[in-house]
Amino acid sequence: MAKKAVASLQTGSGKEFSKVIKMVKSPKTGAYSFKEEIVHNDMVKDYFKK
Repeated sequence: MAKKAVASLQTGSGKEFSKVIKMVKSPKTGAYSFKEEIVHNDMVKDYFKK
């Protein structure tokens, strides 16, 4: 399923977006989970600062 999402980003105007994956630690259990989003290339650094 991830391959399809990435492949669709490569066509047409989708080259302006990137798929980012952020590791988030749960305050309750201490376990890590991964959060995936598709953001504009200009907003990637801002996404990881949050």
